[in-house]
Amino acid sequence: MSLIASDHFRIVVGLGKSGMSLVRFLANRGVSFAVADTRENPPELATLRRDYPQVDVRCGELDVEFLCRADELYVSPGLALATPALQAAAARGVKLSGDIELFARNAKAPIVAISGSNAKSTVTTLVGEMAAAAGKRVAVGGNLGTPALDLLSDDVELYVMELSSFQLETTDHLGAEVATVLNVSEDHMDRYSGLPAYHLAKHRIFRGARQVVFNRQDALTRPLLGEGMPCWSFGLGVPDFKGFGLREENGEKYLAFEFQILMPVRELKIRGAHNQANALAALALGHAVGLPFDAMLSALRTFAGLEHRCQWVRDLDGVAWYNDSKATNVGAALAAIEGLGADIDGKLVLIAGGDGKGADFKDLRDPVAANCRAVVLMGRDRELIAQALGDAVPLVRVASLDEAVQQCRALAQPGDAVLLSPACASFDMFKNYEERGQLFAQAAEDLA
Repeated sequence: MSLIASDHFRIVVGLGKSGMSLVRFLANRGVSFAVADTRENPPELATLRRDYPQVDVRCGELDVEFLCRADELYVSPGLALATPALQAAAARGVKLSGDIELFARNAKAPIVAISGSNAKSTVTTLVGEMAAAAGKRVAVGGNLGTPALDLLSDDVELYVMELSSFQLETTDHLGAEVATVLNVSEDHMDRYSGLPAYHLAKHRIFRGARQVVFNRQDALTRPLLGEGMPCWSFGLGVPDFKGFGLREENGEKYLAFEFQILMPVRELKIRGAHNQANALAALALGHAVGLPFDAMLSALRTFAGLEHRCQWVRDLDGVAWYNDSKATNVGAALAAIEGLGADIDGKLVLIAGGDGKGADFKDLRDPVAANCRAVVLMGRDRELIAQALGDAVPLVRVASLDEAVQQCRALAQPGDAVLLSPACASFDMFKNYEERGQLFAQAAEDLA
């Protein structure tokens, strides 16, 4: 039985991937709805007109009077709730909601909910693989891969969901079995008034949660907890009660739970301290929903990481090349710079730059000074990064990714690693971060 009233009129606002999943969900349940999009030709318009020709769709500037015909608006994560037409509709009593709220109302299996400024895709995928290794019928998606509503099925035993702050803004009560915010650093400052507003949006993930996981090394990840709430932690230090962390025995580092050693760090295929933290976070989440350690550790031993996330590309003349194009904010780039920098014999030659989304780059200066031989800068906001780095290391400015790769080849010495970790979005020069990463990997592969 779907938990959705049939006598209400709804409007799906935004016809991208998640918007189209909403259309399918509502149409399959026979409820009355229409569609609006601020773009004249949204990505899924042809599909909508082909598959649902009876649905009223309005493209272009949002019409407040049209929006106010609805009882509820399902707003795309890509559209800010501060949009004047949405605010006007809300002021007149129209409820603003989203696909994750609708998913949560209809999901019958427990939800593992994962957010954070960076690493959420890696941890989400890893928990999904751990659940599969344990024999669970698991569905993985949300902000990653398949839209949430397309995952709904009576056969699913566990949902593992990556959720962005934009998705959480329209989610009133998620009710996850276990929820986490992996880390909090400045991101999307072009959409939020500041870090406190972004932090509040992230923490909506904990609404109705039955258990929580937090990062001991990031105070902003810890929610205000009610009495008796089961709470697990992860971090790179020695773990205590209900904690996952690192222990050392006979000069070797191990992943550990409380006082129990689980596996040697060297058996992980994913490199760097940041990926050790990701492994520990995944173990904490899996443990919270009852996944056995043997299955989780088996998944960890085979997990090679995700494309564009500190992904090894090649070795050439003693230099390793890594594609971390998914590092679209400062926090993600810092994790890669510090994590990989601590894991190699030499120094990093970093490629950074792009659309900074209003971020402050000052936090890059000290880690770059400690871990980098040089930084190659490109893209729209390269001068803002240059100002933040000052004279920390030599800076080289380039006009293209191909030129950046050539400069890195000249700068890197044996034992070094070349790291594409831009700390910026890609839209000023590329279609998306995937295209940026693919072009980098291709250029690196083409080096003779």
